[in-house]
Amino acid sequence: MPSLSQVTDIERIDRDLYRGEPMDSQLIRTYGGQIACQTLTAAVRTVEADRSVHSLHGYFLRAGDPKKSTVFSVDRVRDGRSFSTRRVSALQEGEVIFSMSASFQVGGQEGFEHQDQMPEVVGPEDLTNIRDLDLSGQPRAFFDEWTEWDIRFIPADQQKLYPVLAAQQRVWFRYTGELSDDPNDHVCALAYMSDMTLLGSARVPHPGVEIQEASLDHAMWFQRPFRADEWLLYDQTSPSATLGRSLTQGRIFDSHGNLVAAVTQEGLTRTGG
Repeated sequence: MPSLSQVTDIERIDRDLYRGEPMDSQLIRTYGGQIACQTLTAAVRTVEADRSVHSLHGYFLRAGDPKKSTVFSVDRVRDGRSFSTRRVSALQEGEVIFSMSASFQVGGQEGFEHQDQMPEVVGPEDLTNIRDLDLSGQPRAFFDEWTEWDIRFIPADQQKLYPVLAAQQRVWFRYTGELSDDPNDHVCALAYMSDMTLLGSARVPHPGVEIQEASLDHAMWFQRPFRADEWLLYDQTSPSATLGRSLTQGRIFDSHGNLVAAVTQEGLTRTGG
């Protein structure tokens, strides 16, 4: 079970070329959030310190093998006055397993502001860490993989659900380890976490249905400063599932109600062979 510091400790092997070492894992395939986090970390290392990540768009192209090293090749697409763009390919055995474009913005920009209101939910202190719940019938290794994260699902009977939405799920989470004050450390940590429970929101209306599940693509927008080592609410929905794929969306709020990030992901949720 790799720690977050191990995940982000990628080695520079040449200009714009980095390597992540094999990781201890109980999972057969490399966790998608790990690859996204490492790929974003490689992009961050090639950008000036006055620029912060504001968005990323990634495609999961092949299953990664946690027992193999991963090479991250960065393309410096553009460095403008306000924005920088990077394109990164994550490779194993010479094949691309994940492709990401990331955009960075110079700080201090101004404009009008508005945001959605955070849903009224029970606080994390009144909920139980997922590892302390009875997970009968669910793979224990899946949750034991993230011992550095405190993840607390809000039961359906303890939240206001909206009948016009097809699938809803809300989760409190925070990183329990130590993070620096560098905003990019928190952005990369959130990229790691963002893939952890989101696709599960598509299963909420279909309890007990056996599916083949995998992330297909993943996009994030970072709206406001935050700390990943403080409580964050992941407000998740799945507006549509069809043709063996599910579309999922998430809004991430800090405990003060500030909308700090938005996520959209499509995943494979195929039944049968």
